[in-house]
Amino acid sequence: MFIPFGNNLNDFALPQRFTFPFYYEVHPLAQRAVDLLQCRLQNEDFGHDFGLDRAERLGAIGKMFGVLVVADLNGKLGYLAAFSGKLGNSNEHKGFVPPVFDLLEAQGFFRKEEVQINDIIIQIAALEKKLNVKALDNEVFHVKQQWEQQIAQALQNNQRARALRAELRAAYTGNEQDFLGLSEKLAQQSMLESRALKELKKKAQIEVAAAKVILDQATVQIENLRQQRAEHSADLQRRIFERYTFLNALGEQKNVLELFAGSPPAGAGECAAPKLLQYAYMQQLKPICMAEFWWGMSPDSEVRIHGHFYPSCKSKCEPILGHMLKGLAVDDNPITAVHPSKPLDIIYEDDYIVAVNKAPEYLSVPGKNPQPNTLEDLQKKFPEATGPLLVHRLDMSTSGIMLAAKTKLMHQRLQRQFVTRKVQKSYIAILEGAPQTQEGEIKLPLRVDLDDRPRQLVCDEHGSFAHTSYQILEIIENKTRILLIPHTGRTHQLRVHCAHHLGLNCPIQGDDLYGQKADRLYLHAACLGFYHPEHNTWLELNCEPEF
Repeated sequence: MFIPFGNNLNDFALPQRFTFPFYYEVHPLAQRAVDLLQCRLQNEDFGHDFGLDRAERLGAIGKMFGVLVVADLNGKLGYLAAFSGKLGNSNEHKGFVPPVFDLLEAQGFFRKEEVQINDIIIQIAALEKKLNVKALDNEVFHVKQQWEQQIAQALQNNQRARALRAELRAAYTGNEQDFLGLSEKLAQQSMLESRALKELKKKAQIEVAAAKVILDQATVQIENLRQQRAEHSADLQRRIFERYTFLNALGEQKNVLELFAGSPPAGAGECAAPKLLQYAYMQQLKPICMAEFWWGMSPDSEVRIHGHFYPSCKSKCEPILGHMLKGLAVDDNPITAVHPSKPLDIIYEDDYIVAVNKAPEYLSVPGKNPQPNTLEDLQKKFPEATGPLLVHRLDMSTSGIMLAAKTKLMHQRLQRQFVTRKVQKSYIAILEGAPQTQEGEIKLPLRVDLDDRPRQLVCDEHGSFAHTSYQILEIIENKTRILLIPHTGRTHQLRVHCAHHLGLNCPIQGDDLYGQKADRLYLHAACLGFYHPEHNTWLELNCEPEF
């Protein structure tokens, strides 16, 4: 699995620290390993359709790969390669490190348990077919429906009879003796009708209950099998996680259940980075640096660009890598590094509101780690202001216009405009590549990626409606200057709508989540139009980007 580089390494200086896997710039040594691996991926058949040579997407999907530059006991440099999950329905491929635990081992307990679980699934399907639960359920529904119709008709008849009796009483002109006799006769009719209705309801209840008994008996049998399957699956998952054990540079070992506070997510331990580090530690190879990249077609829900580098996922890998990196000197997390405060760039101010031009890579509001941010800067600048001040936010990486109110009343009036979408916003961005249409609309519903926050997914089932209009301003050397108008305000809306293959298929330059890292994110809130909260006149603020 150890692939030596050879002797031509004079131009490569070793990094002083190992790669911080959740935010990094690719080291030249890692880039060399990636180039060698990608050459293999281009020229060898691994039994997996990456979707690179096909126009249609059916059955094709890309895959995340990783490389780990290592040194052996003699100091010789080389690299290890890995893929996330399976490749071509196999865990084993020549030149790639093995999984931490091989679920597909023919004689392993997973295979045996899988057979048992599949047997239960077959039993459930056979029982459902034999008992025809759907037909029984329909029968209960029809029986209930028929009786409900009969009861409704009986109630309607009783109401008519009651109305007729009331008319007879009201229209009677005879003597009192005869009236008492008529009233007694009418009361007996009412009592008989009431008894008949009760008998009808009782009969309905008995017949519906009888139909449900047959359905419930069938359901209990099936539910018992489903419970067996669930218990088998839970026990199998626990046994699998117990066998996913990970080393670190100190020689300490922990399994997945010990590393996660709650239930570990499915697939924990199957990503490329944990595989690479585990093999390195087991073979006494010293980790030097690493990189992970996507190869092939993007899933419909995610933004994955062929050949682009990506950080390790957080939900599955952060607890595992947090353990595995102990004992290594690792690069600092640049996100938690304290950034210097920047002076407020005020572009508009009156007695009621203030607008600032937020710098890129600068927080709008305080985050988890203490950092300078626009809200606290405004609080220092305007200590007499009341209310929340900031009316809206921008992503940390985005620059441009942010609006604040000096009083609670002004804040409420402005926020109401944002909620009712009366505020007009437009952004300027630089895209990597050239969209195929000059202008248009993008409507891709978005939701958070629960496995990799704060990334967003395109999701028709659970996503929130997101709508963006765009107009290309100019294209120079395959970079597009574009006007973006968001009609909704979803998290990362513009970034995903630009990068996703169903959107513009061109990520914003410098987008380290959905594209490639650069000196900054080239996205700027350039125009903000709204009604002034005090005198209700239309006000439009403009702020040109620095790019």
